[in-house]
Amino acid sequence: MLVVQPARPRTPSQGRIGLAIAGGGPTGGMYELGALRALERAIEGLDLTRLEVYVGVSSGAFLAAGLANRLDTAAMCRVFLTGQSEVRFHPGLFLRPALAEYLRRAQHTPTLLLRWATEALRDPQAASFGELLSRLGGIIPNGLFDNEGIERFLHDLFTSGGRSNDFRELERPLFVVAVELDSGKTVRFGGAGWDDVPISRAVQASAALPGLYPPVGIRGRHFVDGALRRTMHASTALERGIDLLIGINPFVPFDASGSGKRPSGMDRLAEGGLPVVLSQTFRTLLQSRVQVGLEKYARQYPDTDQLVLEPDEDDGEMFFTSVFSYRKRLKVCEYAFQSTLRDLQRRRVALAPLFARHGLRLRDEVLDASGLSILDGVGPERPRTPTTARLHHALDSLQAQLQADPPLPRRRRRVASP
Repeated sequence: MLVVQPARPRTPSQGRIGLAIAGGGPTGGMYELGALRALERAIEGLDLTRLEVYVGVSSGAFLAAGLANRLDTAAMCRVFLTGQSEVRFHPGLFLRPALAEYLRRAQHTPTLLLRWATEALRDPQAASFGELLSRLGGIIPNGLFDNEGIERFLHDLFTSGGRSNDFRELERPLFVVAVELDSGKTVRFGGAGWDDVPISRAVQASAALPGLYPPVGIRGRHFVDGALRRTMHASTALERGIDLLIGINPFVPFDASGSGKRPSGMDRLAEGGLPVVLSQTFRTLLQSRVQVGLEKYARQYPDTDQLVLEPDEDDGEMFFTSVFSYRKRLKVCEYAFQSTLRDLQRRRVALAPLFARHGLRLRDEVLDASGLSILDGVGPERPRTPTTARLHHALDSLQAQLQADPPLPRRRRRVASP
C-alpha cells in the first residue's frame, strides 16, 4: 500500500531524497528489505546508497545504517537471506536468553525476601502479600533476550569491506533514533553530541524493545526502542530540507473483518491469545501515529513530496509470519518485493510526474515483467581483501562525484596574432 502526500506548492526540486525506516522487529525488517529491493529495481535514477539523509528506528536502523554504509539491497540480501556474504548472519542472535541479566536479578531475591519478612514481623498489617509482589518486581529481568550478540554482528559488518562503524566517517548523514529510559526523551545518534557513539551500539539501543531486550547502557544512561516516541521519526529527515521523503512502515493492523489470510481455525483475532491481541493493539497505535504525522508534515513541509510504503491491511502474511527460519524470511521479503512492485504498477500514471520532478523514472520493463524475484541479480559476493575493499570504495566514491559534478567548460586557447 502506497501513501502519497504531494508537495504544495510545486517548487523546483534539487533531487534531494531522504529515507526514513520505521521499526517492526525481524519480520518488519524483512518486509522493509523487500520493499527497498523493489524500489531499487523499479525506479531508474534512485541510488539508495547515496541519498541525502538516512533515518532508522529499531529494525529499520539495521537497514538505514547498511545503506548509509554503501551496502545496496543486493548486498543486504546476501547478508540476511542467502548467506553468501563475508559476514555471517544467524537469526538465533535475536533469541539468545539474557542469562547474565537473569543471574544478576536473582542475586537480589534473598535480600528482598528477608527485608519483607523482617517488616512483616514488625508490622504484619503493613507487610501484605501485595507489597511482596510489588517488591519482587525488582528481580524480574529487564529483557528476555540478550542483544550483545546483535551489536557484535553489526560491529563486524561495519568494520569490514571498506565500511565504517563511525557516524562521522560516513559520506551521508545517518541518524539512529532511541529513547532515553530515565527521561523518556528522544536521542538522535549521529547528531550533534552523539555522533561519537559506534553505529553498531546505536542500532542495538534503538532496537532494544522493552520486555524483549534489556536497555542498552551508553555514557551511564540507558536507552530503549526509538519507536516509543514516534514510529518513523520522519521529521528528522524532513528538517534537512529534502525534496522527496521515502518512508517505510511495516507495522499496520490486520483487518480480520474481510477475507484476509489467517491461521486455520482462527475466526477472530481474540482466539489467538494475548500475543495476537497485543500485536494488533501496538500495530494500531503505531500506524495511527504515522497517519497523524503525515498530515502534520504536509502542513509543516509543503514543498516536500512524501511517499510511504506499508503492507496491505487485509494480508495476513506480515501479521502471522515469524521469520526465524530461512524459508519464512525469504517468504516475507518476496511478499514485500512483489506487493511493492504491484503498488507501483497500479499507480504508475499518478506517480510518474512525481518521480520525474526529482529526476527519477519508473522502469516499465520491470513493472511489466513476469516472474521477477527478489533474488534476481543477487549472486555470491566476490572475496576482497581489506586493501581491495578500500580501493573499490574510493573508486566508487570518485565515480559518483564525477557523475554529480557537471564538467568544467573548456577554455578556448588564444591564438597569437601574426
